[in-house]
Amino acid sequence: MPSLTATPAPGLWRSLVVLHRLEHPLPIMYLCYASWGACYAAGGVRGLLHLPVQLAIPANLLLLIGGLALNNAVDIPTDRRHQEKSYISAAVLRIGGRRALLLALAETITGLTLSIVVSTITGRWVVTVSALMITLLHALYNLRPARLKGRGLLGSVAFGLAVVTAPSLLSHTAVSQSVPGWILAVFAGASVLAVGRTVWWSAPDRAADLGSGDATPAVRYGVTRTLALSCVLLLAGLVLLGAGLWAHFGIVVAAAGTLAHGVFTGAAALQLWRTTRGLAPSASGMRRRALPLVLAGELTITLIPLVAA
Repeated sequence: MPSLTATPAPGLWRSLVVLHRLEHPLPIMYLCYASWGACYAAGGVRGLLHLPVQLAIPANLLLLIGGLALNNAVDIPTDRRHQEKSYISAAVLRIGGRRALLLALAETITGLTLSIVVSTITGRWVVTVSALMITLLHALYNLRPARLKGRGLLGSVAFGLAVVTAPSLLSHTAVSQSVPGWILAVFAGASVLAVGRTVWWSAPDRAADLGSGDATPAVRYGVTRTLALSCVLLLAGLVLLGAGLWAHFGIVVAAAGTLAHGVFTGAAALQLWRTTRGLAPSASGMRRRALPLVLAGELTITLIPLVAA
């Protein structure tokens, strides 16, 4: 995940915010990921008011922030080596590494419990299966011996599945058992975009990840090839997202739904060009360019089915 500030204020509350990566505007993006499935299944805002949806979205959020807390708790040695991420390890140490892990566990268990309640109400146990998938993916991404974060592209894929794909399926199946093909295309496109961004974000972290022994995409493939790979993935995600939106809403909505992510893809291509000219990527510079575009893109994907309905 990108770093958002290098000098956060001390204190327990601020440390909890950092542990769960709840700095603005990330919580808005998390809410998008937690609710996408329900938004596309509900057919309007009123459909989001039903009890299963009201439980499924918090379940997704708890599973997401629990996974992020786990990531930060186990990444203390790596974050200490990163000038722009050392504040994360400092926040975790203020809380206590063991307490952070217990908090992540409690949040995950609560999220799983809510998913079971939703499955009990709806009779659709795919909701709980999706929640278990999220939990497993976060564990595989962060914990040894699997530690997929240190296995190149596979780690980025696992993170995208845990943050976008599985949560979308969870909240969607809380509303409907079936997932139409065009919605699958939208979810697939958004997931591939998330994978592409995860690959992209690994570029400025190469030195810290190399020092900690994590073979992230940037460590395994080098910065330039990593940025090139991210551009390919972002373009593929755009095509899938646009195709899904076009199939159901038409070309105008598809263009609107892919605009912000398209601009982000252009910015990623520009970063690749700059890197080939010897200008190393900076986490702070990438952050400034990326987050507003990603936020706009995720909000657009969220609002389209609600506004169109």
